[in-house]
This record gives sequence, structure tokens and C-alpha cells, in this order.
Amino acid sequence: MKAPFRWLRRNLVVISGLLTLAYLLLPNVVVTVFSFNKPKGRFNYSWQEFSTDAWQDPCGVADMCGSLSLSLQIAFWATLGATVLGTMIAFALVRYRFRARGAVNALIFLPMAMPEVVMAASLLTLFLNMGAQLGFWTVLIAHIMFCLSFVVTAVKARVMSMDPRLEQAAQDLYAGPAQTFLRVTLPIAAPGIAAGALLAFALSFDDFIITNFNAGSTVTFPMFVWGSAQRGTPVQINVIGTAMFLVAVVLVLAGMLVGRRRNRTSP
Repeated sequence: MKAPFRWLRRNLVVISGLLTLAYLLLPNVVVTVFSFNKPKGRFNYSWQEFSTDAWQDPCGVADMCGSLSLSLQIAFWATLGATVLGTMIAFALVRYRFRARGAVNALIFLPMAMPEVVMAASLLTLFLNMGAQLGFWTVLIAHIMFCLSFVVTAVKARVMSMDPRLEQAAQDLYAGPAQTFLRVTLPIAAPGIAAGALLAFALSFDDFIITNFNAGSTVTFPMFVWGSAQRGTPVQINVIGTAMFLVAVVLVLAGMLVGRRRNRTSP
């Protein structure tokens, strides 16, 4: 009996990690399985029979692909805006000394620390006081504000770990400021920027609370899913969820392969 206990003690961390990963992926597995279901009623909550009809016609539900397209557009522009602004803020906080730098650092973390409903209500109050028409642009501005802190945190961690001597070496070799930034600084900071951008895209695409407060008559994909849950959940929702999950997995695996290839080719 001692041998199995010794093996269990040696591999306890690995087993715990695998069980945790399986627990986290279980909802995705359920969504994937029920994307091949053919329910008899309006709700796709119990297994009836195997079918690929939903995969053959993912836009078979009215307005679903329109809301999906809108969510992708908002997520793309919100990611672009938050990544550009967040990268500049991260470099400013790490590389420069200015008054109220500590206060700015604290304020950056507030959107991540406070409940989403607080930020959603605050932004709605701001838009109403400004007389802005709720819709695509208010949702986009709200998502940029929400995602900005996450991008700053990711990029800031990468910039803080950079060795400034590499940039100094480039300057000693007569590289100008722009050339140093494009050929030395930016490639080194790229993993942090990419991580912040992917996180911003996922948060923007998935957000419901802030969007629901500031959307007006605009319907994004999370709002469409919430509304459909009141009347019936079409199988196509599971299809879209499965497709998004597979795309995310492919992107993560591609990033890992690129990272390993760079490590092998680097001296």
C-alpha cells in the first residue's frame, strides 16, 4: 500500500491541476455536446437526438448573426482603442516620473476592483448628462473604458521586466528613437501587448452588464442570448459558443507553437 501512496503524493499537484482544468472545461463540453442536439421544444436543456442541423445553418435564428456581427465589431474596435491607449499609459507609468503618478497607478486598478454594475451606472449617468444617444458608440466607449485597466496591467508587467540596456545598446549603435522603439522596444513588449489585446477582446465580446446599461436599442450577442433564454434557447447559440471556444483554443495553441519556435531559434 505504500507504493500507491508514494505515487499519489509525488503526483498530487499534477492530479489536482488536471481535475481543476476538467472542472473549468466541463461547461464548454456541455455546450459542445448540446450543439449537436435536436430538441423537441423551445429549450435546449435535455438531450433528445443527435443532429447537425444547427451546424449546417448557424444563422437560422432571426437576428442572431446580426447581434454576433455587432459584438465582433465592438470587440475589435474596443480592443484596438484599449490596446493603443493602454500601451501608452503603461509605458508612461513605468518609464517616466511625474506628479500624481501613484494616484494614477491606483486609479488604473479601480475598474478591475469595483463591481461592473457600479461602472455601468456611472457611465450611463455620464452619457445621459451629456445628452448622448445610447447605442453603438456609447457601448464602444464604455468597453474601452472597461478594458483599459486590464491592458495597462498586462503591458505594464511586461515593460517592467524589460532590460533597458538593450535599448541603450541600440542607441550606442546609432539607432534613432523611432528605430529603437520599432526594432527593440516594441518586439520585446509585444507578448504583453498581445496578452492585453486578447484579454480586452474576450472581456468586450463577453460583457453583458455594462452593455445592457448603455446599449439603448442596440442588441449584442450576450444580450441576444439573455433575451433568448426567456423565450427559448436555440441550438445555434451552442454552435456559436462552441465555435468561439475552438477559435480561442487554436489561437492559444498557435501562440504556444510560435513561442517554442522562437525559443529554439534564439541563441
